[in-house]
Amino acid sequence: MSISASMVKELRERTGAGMMECKKALTETSGDMEAAIEQLRVSGAAKADKKSDNTAAEGVVSMKLSADGSSFAIVEINSQTDFASKSEDFTGFVDQVTDLILTSQPADTAALAELELGSGASVADATKSLIAKIGENIQVRRFEARAASGNNVAHYSHSGRIGVICEMEGGDADLAKDVAMHIAASRPICVSEEQVPSEVLEKEKKVLMAEAAESGKPEEIIEKMVQGRVKKYLAEITLVGQPFVKDPDQTVEKLLAAQGAKVLGFTRYEVGEGIEKKEENFADEVMAQVRDAEKPEKS
Repeated sequence: MSISASMVKELRERTGAGMMECKKALTETSGDMEAAIEQLRVSGAAKADKKSDNTAAEGVVSMKLSADGSSFAIVEINSQTDFASKSEDFTGFVDQVTDLILTSQPADTAALAELELGSGASVADATKSLIAKIGENIQVRRFEARAASGNNVAHYSHSGRIGVICEMEGGDADLAKDVAMHIAASRPICVSEEQVPSEVLEKEKKVLMAEAAESGKPEEIIEKMVQGRVKKYLAEITLVGQPFVKDPDQTVEKLLAAQGAKVLGFTRYEVGEGIEKKEENFADEVMAQVRDAEKPEKS
């Protein structure tokens, strides 16, 4: 049966698969559109499984606030390459998933995977289709979505790679935005000393004690040295203890106090943080895909 260009076009529009894949599926199913769709779904799932072991450490951090500012969503969605993360297919998927997280507030990534996008496909199925189309592993890695605290909630994005949600009581929108920008740049792990995890503090104390012990000074001097260094460490990792990026002569704590404001919490995501990247030769992978596409079809 002759496969017309219009048939290939229809199959591409319905599945998002590549032109050559659509033509091949239609040829192998003798022009049966529904059978071709099913074949592409099966092959897409197989490709997704094959790509699932590839490291996806690029991508974007996407954020949205509800119209009234009462709730927010922040999500990290990864790809293997920065190039893929800039494609319209990827950015469109990210936008839909962020909207869905904001409106549905799912409990975790497993619950999110089962929710349906506007197309009717689940997030899990849409992810597999995107993997098949782009040819890279795609992962919805993590998200946070909930009712916001405070009367000023701001979000700040740095090139789509770092995203911050800052929840503030008091102050104004400009202050909240400035503090969100500061968080993006300075990477505090929490708002104040009271929120520093005990295991983080104990680990740092052990390191500082070991370093101070090498000085050979008396124990009481070592104790004072460690106390001073711990205080400095806490100032470096807590939001209120850090020098404000726009005015290093004052701390964020003093900045907030001057405007009667208090940061209730924040969320900071950075693309790929904590992911161990493997060396992968994407040029070779692309060429392999080209060679597979150029192989003559068996009669």
